[in-house]
Amino acid sequence: MEHSISPQLLKVRRMERKQIHDIPKEERPAYHVSAPTGWINDPNGFSIFQEQCHLFFQYHPFSKKWGPMHWGHCTSKDFIKWEYLPCALAPDKSYDEGGCYSGSAIEANGEHVLIYTGVIDRYLDDGFHYYRQVQCIAKGDGIDYRKNEQNPVITGESAPAGSSLEDFRDPKVWKEEDGYYLAAGSRSEDGSGQILLYRSQNLDQWEYVTVLDQSRNQYGKMWECPDFFPLGDKQILMVSPQDMRAFGLEFHNGNNSIFLYGQYDKQSHQFQREKVASVDYGLDFYAPQTLLTKDGRRILIGWMQSWDANITPVSFQWSGMMTIPRELTLEHGRIYQRPVKELENYRTDMVRYDHLQITGATALDNIQGRVLELLLEITGLEFEHFQIRFARNHEYETFLQYNRKKECLTIDRTHSGIDRDVVCRRKMELAPMEDENGKKVLKLRILLDKYSVEVFANDGEKVMSSLFYTPLEADGIVFDCDQTAWVNIIKYSFEI
Repeated sequence: MEHSISPQLLKVRRMERKQIHDIPKEERPAYHVSAPTGWINDPNGFSIFQEQCHLFFQYHPFSKKWGPMHWGHCTSKDFIKWEYLPCALAPDKSYDEGGCYSGSAIEANGEHVLIYTGVIDRYLDDGFHYYRQVQCIAKGDGIDYRKNEQNPVITGESAPAGSSLEDFRDPKVWKEEDGYYLAAGSRSEDGSGQILLYRSQNLDQWEYVTVLDQSRNQYGKMWECPDFFPLGDKQILMVSPQDMRAFGLEFHNGNNSIFLYGQYDKQSHQFQREKVASVDYGLDFYAPQTLLTKDGRRILIGWMQSWDANITPVSFQWSGMMTIPRELTLEHGRIYQRPVKELENYRTDMVRYDHLQITGATALDNIQGRVLELLLEITGLEFEHFQIRFARNHEYETFLQYNRKKECLTIDRTHSGIDRDVVCRRKMELAPMEDENGKKVLKLRILLDKYSVEVFANDGEKVMSSLFYTPLEADGIVFDCDQTAWVNIIKYSFEI
């Protein structure tokens, strides 16, 4: 009840009720989670509780810029339609006065248990700046949460010698047969990222177990937002490294999110890394987190924005959105990502073109808009470049271009209306796949939602997620080929 919560949290909840209704529905994405008001970043506490999906997120409700972190909150019964709930956590204790940073959640003993990073940030009487990151617990009923009197439950002093006390965050919790486990991001003695493993029988007392893996300055610096889960015959450690440098087209400069594939011995708690790959190849993606559904699906959601390229329009009252939730599967030795199947329940107004010849710029009847899904199968791969131009009019456009000779897909938002000096182009390697008849085909599944595009290539083999805040009246779509391509196209609208 509101009278039992802190004044800081009560203030946010009262403000939310007004601000959410003040933001026009037309300004928001149709089927992606966006900031209720103010700023959001990392998804947190992505979990199932009382038969509903709960999603929390890093949240600064008082401005469109990052600030003292709260936990915003929303729920869904199908991963597509979301309902905003009151803010769940505010930085109102001595151990989280500097912010309630990222974490996760689990259902235990009939309660929803949130595990998050508290930030202690203060100046002592002698002028010394005391800064620490610690792990904390809050338990609740799905709306209101009470913080443990024993907080913090884990501090950096438990980590291996030389580990950072300042960079120790983003706990991800799960349950095994012998108890609860938690993976947390940390910085090792060499200054680069490592993931620490902890164990508990009751979620309140934790013991350090081991280091799961380390960057050793090969994959960026601090490793944030870890997740650790089995998929097929592999164990996946997913992390978001800071300060990476580009390597070919696999990793870009700055903040990345990566899959580390390997094997895991549950008895010795040893993870043996086998290979590393990017999670998403687009311009705007970071800090993904997964959950396991009751029907056994591993679902991922990420923050669809970039730290170094915040392009939210000045006129908006919110900043930040999430990707479409995606189902992960292990196929052909790599992770495939596909939009959750529930999205298909909202499809309407199918338009279909079979074995269509594209030569030059081609606009098609009934294929336009900013909230839709496009399914393309491109054959007759004898061209050099094939393009799909969307969010287009005489002034604006964003496009995807496939270079057949280089087997490379490019996203380019240079002319989307951006007026800032930010990265606008990114590429990924993409070879055609073989269809059931052994013929080469390039498959693209494109989700548009007003200001975002998510491209699932070759049945989910690779994904690109990017933002573009083009005025909504620019809704044209044009297909373009420098020679000739044969294309099957299906377009769906959505009714959310």
